[in-house]
Amino acid sequence: DSVGTSWGSAAAADASRHDRDHADDDFFVAKPSDSAKKINNALARGQNLIFTPGIYHLDRTIEVKRAGTVVLGLGLPTLIPDQGQVAMQVADVKNVVIAGVVFDAGPVNSPVLLQVGKRNAHESDKDRPTLLADVFFRIGGSAAGKATLSLEVNSDGVILDNLWVWRADHGNGVGWTVNTADTGVIVNGDDVTATGLFVEHYQKDEVVWNGQNGRVVFFQNEMPYDPPSQA
Repeated sequence: DSVGTSWGSAAAADASRHDRDHADDDFFVAKPSDSAKKINNALARGQNLIFTPGIYHLDRTIEVKRAGTVVLGLGLPTLIPDQGQVAMQVADVKNVVIAGVVFDAGPVNSPVLLQVGKRNAHESDKDRPTLLADVFFRIGGSAAGKATLSLEVNSDGVILDNLWVWRADHGNGVGWTVNTADTGVIVNGDDVTATGLFVEHYQKDEVVWNGQNGRVVFFQNEMPYDPPSQA
């Protein structure tokens, strides 16, 4: 007798869904012409977010505060914090999905491009983890940009799947004092898993992993090529 897949039962399907069934009108479909304020208002109304293709110049931080929020990029939309602010902050909540987005440093130094969870909060739910999938970070390469830190993960149980975190070594706006960036990734949360983590050319640390019980499956790294001296 056949019984079907183990994940096809009602209980398994319910457990795996984790509040991620959404109707079309649950989403705000953003365009590059939309302001960060308009996008934040949609998130505050409880909508999920789709970024359509293009370059988004942000004058304030995109704030993801609701558990279960989906932020989906189509065609790898690029988010640029023009005023030196954090590009996106995620509250220490469970079950957020961010996928298919590029964070590109702006001309004014940002302290961090994407921050997931508040520092030292540890209030997230590792059984309903936040997921970052196909999320890319760029410091220079397209134009001169600066960010002290690209990604900071403070929430527990976060899954990082296919992240490319890059301080440019070629292209436009490239130079030791031009596209400055201290650190690629800092992980402070516990039980964080990375499957495909690529971090390149940062000026102080590539990755700082402070959290407990973390796991990395496939890590790729290149040291910077352009230090002015070996001292």
